[in-house]
Amino acid sequence: METGIALSYKGFRFPAEIISHAVWLYHRFPLSFREAEELLLARGITVSHETLRQWCEKFGPQYAAALRRRRPQAGDKWHLDEVFIKVNGVRQYLWRAVDQDGHVLDILAQSRRDAKAAKRFMAKLMKKQCRVPRVLVTDKCRSYGPAHRDLMGSVENRSHKGLNNREENSHQPTRQRERAMKGFLSPRSAEKFLAAFSQISPHFRPRRHLMATSEYRAEMTIRFTTWDHITGVTALPNAA
Repeated sequence: METGIALSYKGFRFPAEIISHAVWLYHRFPLSFREAEELLLARGITVSHETLRQWCEKFGPQYAAALRRRRPQAGDKWHLDEVFIKVNGVRQYLWRAVDQDGHVLDILAQSRRDAKAAKRFMAKLMKKQCRVPRVLVTDKCRSYGPAHRDLMGSVENRSHKGLNNREENSHQPTRQRERAMKGFLSPRSAEKFLAAFSQISPHFRPRRHLMATSEYRAEMTIRFTTWDHITGVTALPNAA
């Protein structure tokens, strides 16, 4: 398997087909673990919601990492933004960066929205990407100014709310998930889930409005085949 990770289902009572399907259900649709449990039960699969949680926590990040490795290098135009999320009932800020194609580059949950928080997020983003962008697009939040000057002074910064529609649109699935989960328990759990969610969910969300029905179905067939490969349900074509 050429996924860059060693997937092992040893010790699990259920096969890869069921585990990967359960993880897909939870990350693709705004479901609770109990709702996913009910959908599996309707197909004759009896598994507890707690087991589903354990599967998602263990395999979700691994599947997401495999999908990330298959994705082409991120674009050179980065859109940065921050939105409110509820963490254990307390308002936090979720800092996110996407490229011009809408691919999520990095996320970070923080309690503040000041220059120090912006600088921390930019430093984390640069470390993960191992480079700087050609263009940095931000909203009118003043916290980005000092961070941009200190860390990306040579990069063009376009600061205008209307230019950041790519980032704003990419927040919508996250908002749907947050509502379904009724918030997050901790910043760490929020980051862990959203890091996996930001790779798995978009994989099954091609820009359908730009495709004819036949093109969309063909594209989804390819994406499901890729999912089966990276989750170990089927072997890669060139596998021995």
